[in-house]
Amino acid sequence: MMSAAQSQSKLEALECHFTWDLDPDKKKMLHLKDKLEDIGTEEGNSWLGHIYNLQGFIQYKLGLTEEAQCLFSRATEAFHQLRGTEEGPWLVVNYGNLAWLHHHLGEEDKSQDYLSKVEALIKKDPSPLQDELHPEILAEKAWTLMKFDKEKRLLAADYFQRAIRMKPDMVQWQTSRVVGLMSVHKHSDTSLDGILEEIRMAREEDPENLYLAARDLDYRAKRGEQIEDEAHELAKKILTNPVSSYSGLKPLVRLYRTLNLYDDAIDVSEEALKKHPDERYLKRCAALCYKWKILSRDSRPNQRMLDKAISLTKEVISLYPHTSLSKKIDLALLYAKSVQGLRKADQMFQELLERDLEPADKQLIYNRYARYLFYDRKDGQQSIRYNMKAAAIPHQGFYRQNSIKSLQRIAERGRHRMCREIQEFLANLPDSESE
Repeated sequence: MMSAAQSQSKLEALECHFTWDLDPDKKKMLHLKDKLEDIGTEEGNSWLGHIYNLQGFIQYKLGLTEEAQCLFSRATEAFHQLRGTEEGPWLVVNYGNLAWLHHHLGEEDKSQDYLSKVEALIKKDPSPLQDELHPEILAEKAWTLMKFDKEKRLLAADYFQRAIRMKPDMVQWQTSRVVGLMSVHKHSDTSLDGILEEIRMAREEDPENLYLAARDLDYRAKRGEQIEDEAHELAKKILTNPVSSYSGLKPLVRLYRTLNLYDDAIDVSEEALKKHPDERYLKRCAALCYKWKILSRDSRPNQRMLDKAISLTKEVISLYPHTSLSKKIDLALLYAKSVQGLRKADQMFQELLERDLEPADKQLIYNRYARYLFYDRKDGQQSIRYNMKAAAIPHQGFYRQNSIKSLQRIAERGRHRMCREIQEFLANLPDSESE
């Protein structure tokens, strides 16, 4: 029997979710929970064990220990089913999670049992490289970090690369690495040029991965390639895929948006929803497509389309109660185009502006409200004020960059009476150059 000090030392040395410095705040945990649920858990998903492991950790962090234990057990079963054997290094992270969970529950005998299992797995199948983690551990660590912020995705790509060097036959690792790198640059597609060859190789190695195919087509479209026929062929394949946020549907409709084919985006999302009418993820995709169409520059939506978009968006808000801020903004913008008019939109924005929110969420609201003031309220001066409010929040992100660019364009034109004030504001804005 190990002493308490020995047990604690061994727990801290484990490679698992409890030791990977994953300490998201509650908002991020709820966001991750939604994202993981939308990935889907169809049989044969090579990441199914990893999904359950991360879901279990999030439930533990939310204080739901019974749900956590259930999900960790599902992870064990998923690894057994996928690998077709009883034990292997792919279980090291899962058993580490269970060791920590039982420790926190005060069940030290069970905790030590899982510690012994981890030691046995590592002894039986050590890493091919000395002083390096086993590739199975590196891959799960990489996949987990991919679900967090941009900086962690870059670290995840490094972990994937280290795992791939030891097990180059694991195609899904290379695909996930490339997808992660593409996600880092999703608001700056020109910077994807550096991994263009890797994207091409990943598609050749994993031709059935429709998510990667759709992302690649979207990138090629932004570079000016004519890929419309390929997009329509890909749509047919995606509609036969199981429902998942990695089915390829969302990057496909984004591709249609890039091509200004808003009706095609609506059609494919509606066809998917017709096949699976109760899937919340598909409702989210359809609501997005209607929003893009209605808010596009030259759109003249009829009331029937507006009613459909408003109804879908309201439903999505109810289905994603913890992560619906952007959808509430969308709803306000949709009301601004409807017969209920600007009064309803004003009311919704005022309610959002009065909420006590984190800086990043405040920045989002200020940026979108500035756009609403400019395009719907024709109030350029107030729009500038709210772009300044968004830019003044030091959180580095897309919405700050967007507001800064809007202010820069106004200053460069030199025609607005607030030009001098904008120039002074930008000159004194911390880190504005890095944006």
